[in-house]
Amino acid sequence: MPVYDYVCETNGEVVQVRHKMDVRIRNWGELCFAAQIPLGDTDFEAPVRKQLSPPAIAVQTSNAELKNAGFTKLVRRDHGVYENVTATGSEHRYMRAGQRETQPHLHKKIGD
Repeated sequence: MPVYDYVCETNGEVVQVRHKMDVRIRNWGELCFAAQIPLGDTDFEAPVRKQLSPPAIAVQTSNAELKNAGFTKLVRRDHGVYENVTATGSEHRYMRAGQRETQPHLHKKIGD
């Protein structure tokens, strides 16, 4: 079942609830019942609205796919040392703290 965020206009609280897509929650009382939380001092009939949230989708992506898409991935190897596992062309494989020449070429990857 999907998870939805609801915001109460009266008290400003955001409550997360898991329910079927066809369920419609209109007020604070219905929300508290669905979330199994106490009603508190807020009026039962206080309006709530469903807040749009981006879906949480995690997709495994290989370093090669990240590199081809223009991303930079740094992996910490030691204190102040990061390996650029997506290094391209003249980029250094290891980035060291305080050494600007070892930083990834972000200016070449970021555009308007």
